[in-house]
Amino acid sequence: MTTTISVVNQKGGVGKTTTVASLGAALTERSQRVLLVDLDPQGGLTFSLGIDPEDVDVTVGEVLLGKAKPDDAIVVTDDGMHLLPSNITVTQAEEALVNRTGREQRLRVALDKVADDYDWILIDCPPTLGVLTVGALSASQKVLIPLQAETLAHRSVGQLLDTVHDVKQFINSELEIWGVLPTMYDGRTNHARAVLEAIQETYDLPVLEPAIPKSIRFAEAPAIGRSILGTSRTHKGADAYRQLAAGLLGD
Repeated sequence: MTTTISVVNQKGGVGKTTTVASLGAALTERSQRVLLVDLDPQGGLTFSLGIDPEDVDVTVGEVLLGKAKPDDAIVVTDDGMHLLPSNITVTQAEEALVNRTGREQRLRVALDKVADDYDWILIDCPPTLGVLTVGALSASQKVLIPLQAETLAHRSVGQLLDTVHDVKQFINSELEIWGVLPTMYDGRTNHARAVLEAIQETYDLPVLEPAIPKSIRFAEAPAIGRSILGTSRTHKGADAYRQLAAGLLGD
């Protein structure tokens, strides 16, 4: 049974791409078959895993438009995950999808063709709530919301929850919010702890543990084309994602 998780937050810089790469690597360490989907036209996940977006011939954009099959685009990363890559041409695909029939279902239909090959599919969504993100939510069973523990960072959560509610009501009744994942977290500050308490009280959302610590190691890993589990295996940030993966696996 394949589980598909959309990693979503319309605010940029909150650790979506880092979370997809690191959680995917942690699941792969546990002998899980993992497909990562880069839905961001900036190609951040693709670049972070050692693949130059400009050198990619077939992207998720061609797959969404029906010009290519998922197998035509999927590549294998050095961390062992499979990747459906992206680059700037996905912007053109997004624009074209607006007027296409079934635009919200196209990613789900594409992923259904390869789902039997994977235990987990993790989708890195763009920092918008447009057609690509709605398509990701339509294809998923779970939503993971990375959130920097700062006041301004959580102001957009309400709008995101409205979108999730609409997708669940009109497109994908199986969609559930897995939880909020605190990222770049410094538990020594009262402010960070207060923000997490406010999220729980305001939105009644589960806050996942452990929080992902703030560390320069996360910024260094993409320069090497690996996740933090490949560059700093014993770092507390790598261990945090291992614990998150263990929770998914029921350990």
